[in-house]
Formats: sequence, structure tokens, C-alpha cells
Amino acid sequence: MSKSLQAIRGMNDILPEQTPLWRYFEGTVARLLDNYGYRQIRMPIVEFTELFKRSIGEVTDIVEKEMYTFDDRNGDSLTLRPEGTAACVRAVLEHGITGGGQVQKLWYIGPMFRHERPQKGRYRQFHQIGLEVFNLEGPDIDAELIVMTWRLWGELGLRDAVKLELNSLGTSESRGRYREALVEFLSAHLDKLDEDSQRRLKTNPLRVLDTKNADTQAVLVDAPKMADYLDDESRAHFEGLKARLDAVGIPYVINPKLVRGLDYYSKTVFEWVTDKLGAQGTVCAGGRYDGLVEQMGGKPTPGVGFAMGIERLVLMLEALDKVPEELSRQVDVYLCAFGEAAELAALSLSERIRDQLPNLRLQINAGAGSFKSQFKKADKSGALYALILGDDELAQQVVGFKPLRGQGEQQSIAWDALAAHLATCVVQG
Repeated sequence: MSKSLQAIRGMNDILPEQTPLWRYFEGTVARLLDNYGYRQIRMPIVEFTELFKRSIGEVTDIVEKEMYTFDDRNGDSLTLRPEGTAACVRAVLEHGITGGGQVQKLWYIGPMFRHERPQKGRYRQFHQIGLEVFNLEGPDIDAELIVMTWRLWGELGLRDAVKLELNSLGTSESRGRYREALVEFLSAHLDKLDEDSQRRLKTNPLRVLDTKNADTQAVLVDAPKMADYLDDESRAHFEGLKARLDAVGIPYVINPKLVRGLDYYSKTVFEWVTDKLGAQGTVCAGGRYDGLVEQMGGKPTPGVGFAMGIERLVLMLEALDKVPEELSRQVDVYLCAFGEAAELAALSLSERIRDQLPNLRLQINAGAGSFKSQFKKADKSGALYALILGDDELAQQVVGFKPLRGQGEQQSIAWDALAAHLATCVVQG
């Protein structure tokens, strides 16, 4: 097959056998966020390049190396969004929905794009669910975000596979003092730093803290600690957050090397990490960005949010065997009809059942086929039951009801009683 007829490297098709798990995960998250009072917002996947340069920063790996940027026919520089926060802030500013101190609790879902080296759990087109909250500045909202994710892990059966890491970055002023101390310390050990850390020391020194290089990590053991430079306000905020997590019983560890390399981040940062996915261990990351809205031209506005990678969490569900059994079934009931008259009756009957049981997954055989071939299709579909409608059943206005999984004899069910019977056997379990 020619290269033009293949998917771009790192941008994957999600096939029909995979989508039930994706829909299950996305539906679970959406229902949870609805229950907590969050509203969905949908932004374009393409934005002006300047938006990301302004929000993320021109001297970051994302902007310098990873963005998919192009000029359109009008000569405007456009970029496929590499993350969702900047686009969400742009949207709330453009439409004025945070003006006057209005509290907004928003979430979004969709693809993001970064030109990275593809590997398991990290792709060039990847999918995220993100959440942003504006105009709430206390530790209670930081705690709510973490509590929600903790509840999500419980619903998905993943609590034993994830760990919460916390840190506080302080205000921009206290972080600035810490940055100066860190640069001074690392400059004295420049020859022991890896090449990437030497580069970051000039452009984004806090990012040196999350290096994976063992030699640099050894140097960082004696480096200044962020906690020693926190201002009183940030320290009180962090203690308030920890107190709320303790009250709910959510375990956590303090990771002093957990940072964000962007200046608009402040105070709380957190990550949910796992050891079940190899190198790609972060499944959800969040933090407070009280300076971003102002940086992008708005009035000072507190903000906090998180993003979670759908691919990684789907991989976790599969790796830990947490995929609900019912997702393996395409349908609940498969209706086999034999003969033209029976096919017409089957169509009418199936629609009547759907009216009465809208949550039932009912498939009617499409196209003629022998008794054997239709039953083979019914079994392959994963259906729990087959309904049989031929000339004899049509004359008596009944259907044959045959269990396809487990024990049970075939029986005849009157059309008028079929919906109630299905509700008992399938819908109610």
C-alpha cells in the first residue's frame, strides 16, 4: 500500500472493536463532571500560532520543536492545538464569560497534536479530557479537582494503580527568588549536568528538576528546595489543600521536584502517576495558573485545571483487566427472520421493542440467509439471546426466544409480552 494511503506515523485509527471502551471511559468522565456541576465547552482544534507562543512561551520545547504550524491561504500562521488550556482561556476571554468575577467550571474533550517520537502511550495525535475553573482562588477548588479524579479512579477500578503527587510553586515572586537560587547552584555544577539540562538552565531552569538523567539527578539532591522559598500565602494555601485531602482520606506524597516550566503556574501542582505503563507514567496532571488570563490580556483571574490522557487510561484499563464484560458484546439481542413476510414483520416488531426499551441493543439480521448462517452471525455478535421469526411464528404472532450464552431452553413468547420479557432477562439482568 502506498504511503499516502496509510495513517501518519503517531496518528492512529481507533477501530470499531476499540471504540466501546473509549465510549465507556468518556461517558464515565462526562457523567461524573455533570454531577459535579461542570459544563462542556468545545473549542476549534486550530488556533492562531501567536496564542500558544504567548501562553506557552516561545522558548519551550512545545513551541520550538513540537507544534504543527502552517500558513493558511491568507498568510496567517495557524497551529493545531498542542494543549487545551490556552484555547479555553482564549474562548472565555473572547466571549466575556468570566467578566465581573463570574465563576466558570468548564470541561472539554478532543484531540491534541505534538510532533514527538511516537511510543506506547505517547502519540502525535492524542486525546485529552481537560477541565478549567475560573474565579475561584481558595484551596477548596484545588481539592475538588483532586477529589473528582479520585472518585473517577474508584469508578474505573484504578485506585490501586495510581499515586497522587503534590507540590506548591508559590507565587511568581517567591518562585522568582527560588529560580535565582537554583540557577546559582546549578551554574556551580555545570559540568555535571546533561546537555539538555544545560540548555534548560538558560531558558527554563525549573524544568531541570524533572530531568530523567541520573547524573543530573545526583546533583539535584543538594539543590535548593522550593518549599524553603514559599511565601506565607502559598504555604497556607498548600496546607489548606492537604487538610482537605486528609479529611476525605486521599493518600498523597509531596514531590519537591514536581514543577511546571511556565511562568503563569502558581501554588498547587499535582500529578496522578502509575507504574503500569512503563515510561509514560503520568495519566493526569493539573495545577493552578492564576497568572495566565492576565498574561493573555485579560484582568487578573484565578484559574486552575487538569488534563488527562485518554489513550493512557484506556491502556491502563486493558492492562489491569478493568474492561467491563458487557463491552465485549456488540448487541444484547439478535433478531433472525426467515422469509420476506417475516422480515417485514421483524422490522415492525423491532421498532416497537425499541420504543418500549430504548436502552436495549437490538440488531435485526440484514439480508437473507439460511437458519445456520443467521445463527452464526447472532453468536458472533456476542448477543445474549436470539429471537426467531419464521412463517410458523408469524402465523401465531410469537417469536422463538433462544439463550445464546449459558443454559436455557428455547421458548415461544407472544409479541405483546416480548418487551416485558426482554426487560426482565436483559435490561434488569
